[in-house]
Amino acid sequence: MIKSVALFALAALSATALTAPAVSAPQAPHVSVASIDQLPQPLPFPYDENADAQAVVAKAKAQAKREHKRLLIDLGGNWCLDCRVLASIMELPELQPYLAKHFVIAKVNIGRFDKNGEIAAHYGINGRLEGVPAILVVDPAHDRLLNRDKLFALADARHMTPQGLADWLAQWVA
Repeated sequence: MIKSVALFALAALSATALTAPAVSAPQAPHVSVASIDQLPQPLPFPYDENADAQAVVAKAKAQAKREHKRLLIDLGGNWCLDCRVLASIMELPELQPYLAKHFVIAKVNIGRFDKNGEIAAHYGINGRLEGVPAILVVDPAHDRLLNRDKLFALADARHMTPQGLADWLAQWVA
């Protein structure tokens, strides 16, 4: 009897899950570039090596909070091909307005893993980063890191498709 009730409850739950509307983030726009070989050359050098990282992040966080957007902190270095690929994809004309609508982006130079470690440490990431770009998606209203288990997902950006990178970013839209 108990087994029958459990099976009935499981079946009812499954049916509800199948009929419930799916809640999903706005889909990333279609990216016209099929591979990184088609990106404009030369690839950008996205990180200001002389910037005050604390001030850059504080300003971006305040803006994101004010505009009800997510804060995206891009930790990387100009020496990093994956960082430059990601920056080039984020600058594509079809992706730029989408990102601006949903995120405020702060680019932070980490040098050769020897600069601005306090930015990651603020969000509980201590020690040397496992790779770059390391992307921190932050809820600015609560100053809370949302993607702790996916910080280094784009550290191999040069082996991903531009659409794949755009789709990865889209999953963090509020």
